[in-house]
Amino acid sequence: MDADSLLLSLELASGSGQGLSPDRRASLLTSLMLVKRDYRYDRVLFWGRILGLVADYYIAQGLSEDQLAPRKTLYSLNCTEWSLLPPATEEMVAQSSVVKGRFMGDPSYEYEHTELQKVNEGEKVFEEEIVIDKAVAIIPRGALFKTPFGPTHVNRTFEGLSLSEAKKLSSYFHFREPVELKNKTLLEKADLDPSLDFMDSLEHDIPKGSWSIQMERGNALVVLRSLLWPGLTFYHAPRTKHYGYIYVGTGEKNMDLPFML
Repeated sequence: MDADSLLLSLELASGSGQGLSPDRRASLLTSLMLVKRDYRYDRVLFWGRILGLVADYYIAQGLSEDQLAPRKTLYSLNCTEWSLLPPATEEMVAQSSVVKGRFMGDPSYEYEHTELQKVNEGEKVFEEEIVIDKAVAIIPRGALFKTPFGPTHVNRTFEGLSLSEAKKLSSYFHFREPVELKNKTLLEKADLDPSLDFMDSLEHDIPKGSWSIQMERGNALVVLRSLLWPGLTFYHAPRTKHYGYIYVGTGEKNMDLPFML
């Protein structure tokens, strides 16, 4: 969710129980504005909260003018002081992938694995955030547009999805570089608008049925929830510019979902 409209965004997402205490909201509102200014980001998103056994990690992302450029990730334990996480190397990702279970909530905590060296929890936070982000970061169709020269920008003319379009999974995209789109044939791409349909749609996600889509507040709000990553909530108020997503969970994937559908 965009830090510029944080309070409204938290209110829209509150139906899923993803709320924060008043003091946490106030701290986030102030500190994220400072992060945006000090790091000179085009936009700052409050990504969510990873629940730890001792403390929780609050995650934010900094975006450049090109919205699909690699995002910078920051974490905080108190919503006031933010630390920039370094880009994950292949070695860090490989080491973190063997670590299972809950986060402790201590960046200096070291996990041990018999086949690998100790893994610092700070590295695990970044790797886990990247995995979840690629799976569940969502935007509605039309919120971004791609120029003929490549960069992707915020669509200032976006006025929201219509009520009928808001009820379709095909109206929502993964907020990342496309993967499945590159495998489509020219015939399948014939009806796509290259300036708007340049990311992967949620309707083709596997396993099928991994998204729940519901209308709330008398059809004034559409809410998508991930069944594969419990704790992820996306919201959009049709015919308005208000949309966003937030993750509040343990960082654990629901591996049993294919057997539950």
